[in-house]
Amino acid sequence: MEKVNGIGGIFFRARKPEKLAQWYEQHLGVNPVPTEDSHPPWIQEEGPTAFAPFENTTTYFGDPAQSWMVNFRVNDLCKMVDQLRGAGVEVTIDTQAYPNGKFARLYDPEGNPIELWEPKN
Repeated sequence: MEKVNGIGGIFFRARKPEKLAQWYEQHLGVNPVPTEDSHPPWIQEEGPTAFAPFENTTTYFGDPAQSWMVNFRVNDLCKMVDQLRGAGVEVTIDTQAYPNGKFARLYDPEGNPIELWEPKN
């Protein structure tokens, strides 16, 4: 069976897409979609990716109106959280111990949930 080999993009509606793309680039290092050959795309590092549909009634994403959430892998959760907080971004660290790593939660300027994940080695 032929199968996909990774995520090629995440697409979602935004009230101010250009401003939101700048926020993701500034705070999380995600380059926006290139508009010309001289602009590099965001290249993600090889690693585990979770693909997990949730029950329609889940409260895991926060606001019940949210139907999606992005989870970004990070190498050092504490350093990323310190960097974001230093830039004035509110981040909540999940203090529960998980067998697959550590997590933190934040929201982009339009209220979309973002989860940061430091996988357990």
